Amino acid sequence: MTNTNDILKIDTPENVTFDYDVAGIGSRFLAALVDTALILILQGVVIGTLILLVTLFSDGDLFAGALSAWILAGLGLISFIFLWGYYIFFEILWNGQTPGKRWVGLRVIRVDGTPITASEAVIRNLVRIIDFLPTAYGVGVVTMFVNANSRRVGDFAAGTIVVHERETKGLGDLSPIRTNTLTIPGSQNHLPDGFPAERLSQYELQIIEEFLLRRSGLSNRSVLAQHILASIVTRLQLAPETIHYDKSEEILSAIYKAVNMDKPE
Repeated sequence: MTNTNDILKIDTPENVTFDYDVAGIGSRFLAALVDTALILILQGVVIGTLILLVTLFSDGDLFAGALSAWILAGLGLISFIFLWGYYIFFEILWNGQTPGKRWVGLRVIRVDGTPITASEAVIRNLVRIIDFLPTAYGVGVVTMFVNANSRRVGDFAAGTIVVHERETKGLGDLSPIRTNTLTIPGSQNHLPDGFPAERLSQYELQIIEEFLLRRSGLSNRSVLAQHILASIVTRLQLAPETIHYDKSEEILSAIYKAVNMDKPE
């Protein structure tokens, strides 16, 4: 994992590199502002409803005797649940996003680029109390300032990082619906020596064709080409070090040409 100019680069075991735009303090502050507003609204509704119900059953004297201690304890518990439970609940439910993060376009991921699990969501948000010290995220802001990836203490504890969400395409978005409709112009043959193109399944060949047909309109074409090629290399049990992933598009084009060169037009 490397970081250059707010770009996080993660190398996979297949020697494929994925880039993520690291979220800075400004965008994270905006997301936190939205989430805080929602928390206050939810707290107000719940606490207001609770006070109303208690008033109805206590003859209007809320803070009389022992009842006041229970009410204050209940209000404190509700505040704790909302302040920490809100983030934990949504980051587990929405795979690293809260309403604020979703609105701003941010997502929490693990430092290796994989989605966070429930344990990471719980850890990073329980440690939020340290980030909040002495007030208004004082420790958290200082920690984010002094490290290149803008990670707060909770992120270090959980092994997470916040990145900008990008509108990307995955393998599942490349619906294999066409066959033999693509013409690849003549170019240098980038197919690795001995590459067993004949062992590719029809589905994999259709995925390659769909990618080649639609790549001009894909914002993440380079990453997706590497992903497609890496999945093929893994399934065919080829040595990753023999594949030049920086030429993934050219290799996919060469695979397509090799498989279709003997087919009639």
